[in-house]
Amino acid sequence: MIVSYSSSSSEDETENSSKNDSSPPRKRGKLENESSTSEPLDHGSVKSKASKSAHLTPRLPLPESVKEMFSESEEQWADKRDVHGGRLRSFQHERGNWATYVFFPYDPEEAFLEVLNEMMVVAATFDIPLTLSEEFHLSLSKTVVLRHHWIQPFIQSIRTGLTHFQKFLCLADKLMVYSNAEKTRTFLGLEISSGKTQLLELIKIVDQTMKEFNLSTFYKEPSFHISLAWCVGDHTESLKKACLSELQSLIDAHEDGAFHIRLNCTELRCKTGNKVFHFALQ
Repeated sequence: MIVSYSSSSSEDETENSSKNDSSPPRKRGKLENESSTSEPLDHGSVKSKASKSAHLTPRLPLPESVKEMFSESEEQWADKRDVHGGRLRSFQHERGNWATYVFFPYDPEEAFLEVLNEMMVVAATFDIPLTLSEEFHLSLSKTVVLRHHWIQPFIQSIRTGLTHFQKFLCLADKLMVYSNAEKTRTFLGLEISSGKTQLLELIKIVDQTMKEFNLSTFYKEPSFHISLAWCVGDHTESLKKACLSELQSLIDAHEDGAFHIRLNCTELRCKTGNKVFHFALQ
């Protein structure tokens, strides 16, 4: 359009000058200069760009394997309770969000598993359908949500805070009943009776990292425990009144003496999504 406009303007000026030879040439020059000043044109540049466009090589298609790396389903995520034993998530799942928590792992002994099986049988007689935990651990944080690009700085912050922390021993021997904040699940846990001082110091370190990322800190008056089993719904009162004392007697009257968990706190861990990071204590 610009080229066409410039050409017609030039023709008009030529036609006007031929009709009126008395028109001073400098006035025509002034008009040409005004046209040039208001809309500078570079005919050579336009032709060059057109020439380059005509000879552009078509782009090669991306391999399917590369496309799949970045493909995202448009389907909305839905919480499937039947897949998770009736459990509901505490927060909605979103792409790029990683459920994260800090903990000490516990590798159960054979004697521990035997006691647990006996406890499941007793709880069933009171119509309380307890399910054994898939893994046993001592939590040192709430479950929070990390964005993927926060993971590395989050882990580095915890690692820095633990630089001089010494390993220690925890003991757990008293049964307690807990529920989550939403009252959608009830837990049977073994409360920590020894090692609380060190655990509280660790909480300060982990909470400091949580604050850096504007995440929820741990409970103000925590009851440190290892969850043994769980059931869907709020069965706190029924567990306490119906069978907690009987379950505790299984621990106290164990054939090898009162049973307790010995947790060697030598390595703190952080699980975020499907990744687990290890922090060895001194």
